[in-house]
Amino acid sequence: MTIPNMNYSDLKDSYLFHDIGERVSRYQKEHPGIKIYRMGVGDVTLPLCDAVIKAMHDAVDEQADISTFHGYMPECGLPSFREKASLHYASRGTEISPDEVFVSPGASDDLGAIMDLFDSRNSVLVMEPAYPAYVDTNIMIGRRIVHMPAGEFNGFTPLPDPSLRTELIYICSPNNPTGAVFDRDQLKKWVDFANENGSVIIFDAAYEAYIEDPSVPHSIYEIDGAKDCAIEICSFSKTAGFTGTRLGYTVIPKELKRYGMDLNAMWVRNRTTKSNGVSYIIQKSGEAVFTEEGQRQINENIRYYKENGRSFMKVLDDLGVRYYGGKNAPYIWMKCPGELNSWDFFDLLLNEIQVIGTPGVGFGSCGEGFIRFSTFANSSDTAEAAERISSLLRRF
Repeated sequence: MTIPNMNYSDLKDSYLFHDIGERVSRYQKEHPGIKIYRMGVGDVTLPLCDAVIKAMHDAVDEQADISTFHGYMPECGLPSFREKASLHYASRGTEISPDEVFVSPGASDDLGAIMDLFDSRNSVLVMEPAYPAYVDTNIMIGRRIVHMPAGEFNGFTPLPDPSLRTELIYICSPNNPTGAVFDRDQLKKWVDFANENGSVIIFDAAYEAYIEDPSVPHSIYEIDGAKDCAIEICSFSKTAGFTGTRLGYTVIPKELKRYGMDLNAMWVRNRTTKSNGVSYIIQKSGEAVFTEEGQRQINENIRYYKENGRSFMKVLDDLGVRYYGGKNAPYIWMKCPGELNSWDFFDLLLNEIQVIGTPGVGFGSCGEGFIRFSTFANSSDTAEAAERISSLLRRF
């Protein structure tokens, strides 16, 4: 009889966002026609920018002409895309060669797939609250997970603890869900810690485009020594609205080696074995993001979402509510009022004012007592949701 991967039995019964969807569906069936204000799941609402759409149409037209048709893509990515990503790093003063850039169908895919590079006997450090996939991916592999608490006591940006040594370390900055960011000094401590212990950092940079504080690095490779210990995973989802078209890239420096094994070369072997590459049309669309016009247009969209955050935070500030994030990230991490736990407050928001947030406990036990709001809704819905929340919180 075939033996399944028994590690799956150690997973929670259902995924956080599935649970949210079920509760919302039940509410809608019981209250047909009532508008829901979705401030929970971090999906964008603005369309792809004009530069991207033009590049997409051009690529589609190429596929309609036998002289310009493209079949299978290079598994590691189009050379032209990899070159443009390299130049994008150079524009910020960071040297990354094109063959250290690997095109992916989004950060979520590579956050899981990249674990193929590491033996299941490695342990992994997850700072919680954390994106649930960090934990679930490693449970599926059977790795030992060390949960490092992050909270108000350390500003949700914990520093290395010598008693918690692991071979793999997840860092997400700006953080999902808390919106907290690691400054240069803090990241330097993590890089030094990883190099001292031979660990590898998996640096999730999905939200770097939202950083406005100059003391906060956009890339871990801005830190000396990071090329010896870090893999950086980047996304076009929140940066350029590719949540539905799926595109990102992962950087693995050639300096990154363990036990005589070259992790860059290993990932080339992995991709050429397990992938047929990302769609030509999508990659050519993504190249437009790196152009001067593309950067201008996506930054207009990012400003729109950040303005949502500012208007939302103003309401909370006026009420004296404790929260984190919002400034350098598209998420606001709010303390639940009174003695309410995360799911109780979620239900109160849904049933009383028809606003959806994401229960903090879904990101780990350290998230209990908090709720996450995203700033990706349209501006009118964000304003209405903020007013409704203000009215609700005034009861406490």
